[in-house]
Amino acid sequence: MEVPVLETPPATKVHLIGGEKGGVGKSLVSRLLAQHFIDNELPWIGYDTDRSHGSLLRFYTDFASPVLVDRYEALDKIIESAVEQPGRRVLVDLAAQTHDPLVKWMDESGVLDMADLSGLVLQYWHVMDAGRDSVDLLERLLDRFGQRLHYVLVLNELRGDDFGMLERSGQLERALGLGAKVVRIRRLHDAVVQKIDARNASFWSARHLTGLDGPGLGLMERQRLKMWLAHAYGELAKAEP
Repeated sequence: MEVPVLETPPATKVHLIGGEKGGVGKSLVSRLLAQHFIDNELPWIGYDTDRSHGSLLRFYTDFASPVLVDRYEALDKIIESAVEQPGRRVLVDLAAQTHDPLVKWMDESGVLDMADLSGLVLQYWHVMDAGRDSVDLLERLLDRFGQRLHYVLVLNELRGDDFGMLERSGQLERALGLGAKVVRIRRLHDAVVQKIDARNASFWSARHLTGLDGPGLGLMERQRLKMWLAHAYGELAKAEP
């Protein structure tokens, strides 16, 4: 007689793409993660907190919705959508200066406690440039949440490739001690980035479309983009299996 096996519902990951500081590349990481989900046929839904020029709303309108961090009912929708469909990824692109209202909502709503009970995994992607501010903000983040969050440190080499300040600060070692994962986004040739941004092109269209339908990348520029995306996806897969 076979013993029935109870299947455990798949965990739902809520990916918070932050870093608090403007210009570190949060939107870039959100776009990469979104395209990674699509290319690997992983179900997901996105929320964009940038009121003026949110990248998820620009590039992934079929998947993303706006959310206001100063409205609890709007933030509640993030958790509710995660609970409603177990196994679906939830991607939240956090605009600059959203840390304090987000933390207030999490505290007053008991979000982390509810996540533990509901089988949700809250994963915070701390996107960093090579400057001191990113290190200080990481320290603040670890002080605030400790072991209660899952961390991914994103070292964005498009915003500088010398992360010695992070290594010397002790915060990298501290984060690793809390189970943090580290991914690196390599530098992409400036001309390629500028052409993609100038045409508001998605990474998929930049890689596959030519002529008027795409951002006008040359043959070798598309090849460089292809190699860059392959490396970036490999890095993302370390933190989002």
